[in-house]
Amino acid sequence: MGKTADLTVVQKTTIDTLHKEGKTQKVIAKDTLIERRREGKNVVEKNRDNRTLERIVKQNPFKNVGEIHKDASRTTTHRRMQDIGFSCRIPCVKPLLNNRQRQKRLAWAKDKKDWTAAEWSKVMKRGEAQNPHCLRSKVKAAVYQDVLEHFMLPGADQLYGDADLIFQQDLAPAHSAKATSTWFEDHGIPVLNWPANSPDLNPIENLWGIVKRKMRNARPNNAEELKATIRATWALITPEQCHRLIDSMPRRIAAVIQAKGAPTKY
Repeated sequence: MGKTADLTVVQKTTIDTLHKEGKTQKVIAKDTLIERRREGKNVVEKNRDNRTLERIVKQNPFKNVGEIHKDASRTTTHRRMQDIGFSCRIPCVKPLLNNRQRQKRLAWAKDKKDWTAAEWSKVMKRGEAQNPHCLRSKVKAAVYQDVLEHFMLPGADQLYGDADLIFQQDLAPAHSAKATSTWFEDHGIPVLNWPANSPDLNPIENLWGIVKRKMRNARPNNAEELKATIRATWALITPEQCHRLIDSMPRRIAAVIQAKGAPTKY
């Protein structure tokens, strides 16, 4: 009884089938033994393959499944990786920072470490100036100043009224051009000094992340539909989400200081 209980459902079904075919007890026992040895061999081979896979993944943690799988299919490799406790994730893309850039980020963070969330709420970010308006990836200074004139200024009046504001932008050539600096001076708008390669310090990047996730299933057929979808999706962002991101600025500053200027989780 004990040996019968050890048989799998497949093995029991096989024995019943052999019985019905009129096979003798000796033949049935022989076939069952061969089948169990084959299954045992498969288990040993699978365990060995899993150990090999585990070693490969640990040695090359940033390789994707397509680069790892060889003998087995991509699906089988992915399933085995999950079985042994590994998960496939897309790594966060962080900018490469040289020592000079890290030092500038650290100095900037130390200079802003006492700023409160209320003070950060006075900062108007570049993305607020051009959204929901779509621009080309590369914009010349004259075009950028035109956007500031026709979109940023009306937006600033609507959002801030007569209250003080500081404008934040990155160090793209059109933003740091001398003519653009002159434009801000002529309009009496102070610009927040900004360290290079610091998307983790800019909450507007998180807002764009929200928009991308909301648009994941969108299928625009042309550029105009894409622009319309972006505008509609941007309009779904709530004031609460914006407030939470503003409130995160002191934590971001502290994270940069703790990392000594290196990229942070943000």
